Amino acid sequence: MGGKLLCDSTTVAETFQTSSPTVPWRDPQSAAAARDAIEAVDLVDQTTTTAWDDVHGLEEQQRRHLQRLHSKGILWKHPADDSASSVSVVFRLSHGGEVSADGNCLFTASQKAMGGSGTARVFDARELRRRTVRRFLEDFGSVGAEEREAIEEAIKHMYAPDLKNGWGIHVVQELKLLAKKSDRLALDSAIDELLQLGVQREMAAESIYKERCIPVNDGPSWAKYMSISGSSDDEYDIITLQYTEEGLLSVDENREGHAAAFGDDVAIGCLATEFKREIYVVGVVLELITMSP
Repeated sequence: MGGKLLCDSTTVAETFQTSSPTVPWRDPQSAAAARDAIEAVDLVDQTTTTAWDDVHGLEEQQRRHLQRLHSKGILWKHPADDSASSVSVVFRLSHGGEVSADGNCLFTASQKAMGGSGTARVFDARELRRRTVRRFLEDFGSVGAEEREAIEEAIKHMYAPDLKNGWGIHVVQELKLLAKKSDRLALDSAIDELLQLGVQREMAAESIYKERCIPVNDGPSWAKYMSISGSSDDEYDIITLQYTEEGLLSVDENREGHAAAFGDDVAIGCLATEFKREIYVVGVVLELITMSP
């Protein structure tokens, strides 16, 4: 993932007044006016950045879109400010480096992006993950019943979908389950018992894991899931059951315990709230735009 963006708008971004809260950056005249009013701000240290032409792993269409975003900039306005005299800022999209494409990529990218701000300099990716989970639990415990239900519906949709539905959209759907590391020997023993009865390996594993592991389908189980960084210190391992419309496709038992929970929309929101920043995902490239409160 590339294009990590970082900015403290009070210190490095000049501002301009706009008469409209929705000035379209794609409009050539509006974009020109914006560029005349503010010099585009690179949000990362240019001594460590790479031109988009030199970034590996991008398709040509992705590269063109990123180059266009870099040249035109991104117009940002505080979502809570609807006044005609509101202050907006134009940011330039720059590539700030690469991170490993594993489950920790949201947090390693965030740590790298915010490393120069002073706020997150002392935190490593695992600490950012812990802070994100803590923020979720605090916010989840303080919301009303209706909002809590909406959050849990979103969690179920991502990690415990109803396998009777969704096949018009998805070819493969996944169920995420949490197995305690301390229970792995007992789980293996139970699976072996079914194998001795003639049950196929994947069917036996599916049966035992669904019976004895924790489904990720509510707030508390999401917190357990998102705490998993793929290290030996984790309390749980992630088990993934993949299904097609015809039935079970595969079982990822994650026997080495190296799978980490990918940062999802809920985690992005919690991370942004915790550090008072705006975080956007642009296409397949993770962009972090940070704003002072």
